[in-house]
Amino acid sequence: MTTNTAPPRVLTVAGSDSGGGAGIQADLKTMLALGVHGMSVITAVTAQNSLGVQGYWELPAEAVRAQYRSVVDDIGVQAIKTGMLASIELVETVSALLTDAPAPVVVDPVGVSKHGDALLAAEAVATVRERLLPVATLVTPNLHEVTQLTGLEVTDESRMLDAAKALRDLGPRWTLIKGGHLEGEAADLLLGPTGETHWYRAPRHDNRHTHGTGCTLASAIASQLAKGEPMPTAVANAKSYVTGAIEHGFALGSGIGPVDHFWEQRNGRFQTR
Repeated sequence: MTTNTAPPRVLTVAGSDSGGGAGIQADLKTMLALGVHGMSVITAVTAQNSLGVQGYWELPAEAVRAQYRSVVDDIGVQAIKTGMLASIELVETVSALLTDAPAPVVVDPVGVSKHGDALLAAEAVATVRERLLPVATLVTPNLHEVTQLTGLEVTDESRMLDAAKALRDLGPRWTLIKGGHLEGEAADLLLGPTGETHWYRAPRHDNRHTHGTGCTLASAIASQLAKGEPMPTAVANAKSYVTGAIEHGFALGSGIGPVDHFWEQRNGRFQTR
């Protein structure tokens, strides 16, 4: 009997998106597209579609803890990605689990959905800052989340380095500031533990269907790290994948549609990264 070698394993700890564009669903699609085995710890269930988030319900901390231990203790992981954690209790629970994580941890500090709906209780922001960021290998905030976590407002590229330093001072080894909400090219800045900086630039595509970009980027980075890529290369490859996914994003429903996680396969451009 032939025994096939398992691909690298990546665990996402996040909320479910019933519309399939973001959250757990986007994470697992990204992982499959990039050739790793995706696993999940569901923290919350949302009622969500192309128009927004109509409601969400947190899972008990005991259920989150049990899911994590079940996967990590038996199957093992090469990278972990976190997304929607919703409440103080869940942030504390996940932070405690990740304190001795056996693999790199990519934290997407989800605060607000693409439609402007809150996905993190206001009182939980301090807990993210004080408990979750110190256990992160990489944190990947957008500009709204930068302000939420540091108080700094980034209005142009010149302030991105200050924001990256302020976030790194909160504990993560690496910080990726996503500048997608600025004018001009889509520019992101990676700051490393010794102060090295890496800029990543991509053309901006005129496509409003961008639901799930943050989840997708963080999951793509985690997938690359699981495959053994160093952080700057992992971010570069993930940025390339997400740029294509945004370009090929498609309409669903009557609101904002998702990025296309399988754009390479659909367009015959799949390459093993």
